[in-house]
Amino acid sequence: MSVSAAPVAILGTGSFVPDRVVSNTEAGAHAGVDDAWIVRKTAIRERRWARPGQATSDLATGAARNALRSAGITADQLSTIVVATSTPDHKQPATAVFVHQNLGGATTGVAAFDVNAVCAGFSFALDVAHGMIAKSGGYGLVIGADLYSQILDPADRKTVILFGDGAGAAVIGPAGPGRGIRRSVFHMYSDMSDLVVVPAGGSRQPYAPAVHEAGLQYFSMEGRTVRDFIVNTVPGLVKEFLHECEVLPADITHLVPHQANGRMLEELWSRLDLPGATLHRTVGEFGNVGAASVPLTLDQAARAGALRPGDRVLLLGMGGGFSVSLALIDW
Repeated sequence: MSVSAAPVAILGTGSFVPDRVVSNTEAGAHAGVDDAWIVRKTAIRERRWARPGQATSDLATGAARNALRSAGITADQLSTIVVATSTPDHKQPATAVFVHQNLGGATTGVAAFDVNAVCAGFSFALDVAHGMIAKSGGYGLVIGADLYSQILDPADRKTVILFGDGAGAAVIGPAGPGRGIRRSVFHMYSDMSDLVVVPAGGSRQPYAPAVHEAGLQYFSMEGRTVRDFIVNTVPGLVKEFLHECEVLPADITHLVPHQANGRMLEELWSRLDLPGATLHRTVGEFGNVGAASVPLTLDQAARAGALRPGDRVLLLGMGGGFSVSLALIDW
C-alpha cells in the first residue's frame, strides 16, 4: 500500500495496439471454434496481433509517446520508467530499458525497470512509481504492455481466442488540488500459482527440444477455476478496500477492470455494489491484452471524455500468481 509524502496524480494517458486486426474466424480456425461460439463465450469480436518483428517494447513505446503528448511533457523530463509485462523483449535487460532508448535515451539519472504481476501488473507498477515520485519528485512513466500472440497455442481454444497484443501508459507527477492517486492495495494467492502459467523458458524448465515437442513453451490457463475465483472473491475485496479508503461504493464514478473475458466481466459486475459507477470495457475490440488491459481501457475512457475532474476511478487488476490489485484515483 502506498503512502505518499506529496500528492501524485495521473497527468496523461496513452495506448497503442498493432494495426493487424484478427477476427474470431481467424483466431479460432486451428482451435475448431467459430465466431458465434467465441462471442457467446467471451463477448470478444476481434483483437490485434503484432506483425513479425514487432516486440513488446515497440508497443510500449507507442503508448508512452501518446501518454507524454497527453501530459504535455517530454521524455527528458522523466525520472522513472516502469514497465509491467509478462512478455518481455528478452530475459534481460528489462523492456523498460528499450523504451528509454526508443524515447531518446539521452537522460541520465533515470530509473528504468520492469515488474511482473501478469495481468494485474499495471497497478503494481503504478504504486512503485508513485512512491518514487512522491519521495523524489519529477515525472514518472508507467506502462502496461504485453504481446501474447507469440506464446499462444493455436489449437488451444481456452487461450488463443482470448488474447490480443497492446500497451497502455500513464504519466504521473505533481497533483493539483483535489487530484491524486489516493490508495493502492494488493492481494496474492500463491496457492493458485499453477492456474495461469508458461511452464518452460525459465530456470526451472529451460528450453529444450522436448519442451517444444510437449508444447510447454505456450501460455496455459485453467479458465473456469480462475473465473469462479474472481467472481466469488473480488467483490469482497472491493468492498473491504473502499471501506479502508473511507469511500462509499455509491461514490465510485468509474470502474476500470482487467479485460479478461467479457462474459466474466458481466458476471463480476452484477456482483459488485457500485451503483453510481460506469463499467469501462474494451475487451470486445481488443481482447485480453494482459498488463495493458487496465491502462489501455483507462486511456480509451479518458480520450472519450468520460473522465472528468472530481471523478473517483477504481482500477482493478487480476492476474496470474494469483494476484489482485486495486487502486483508487481522484481524477
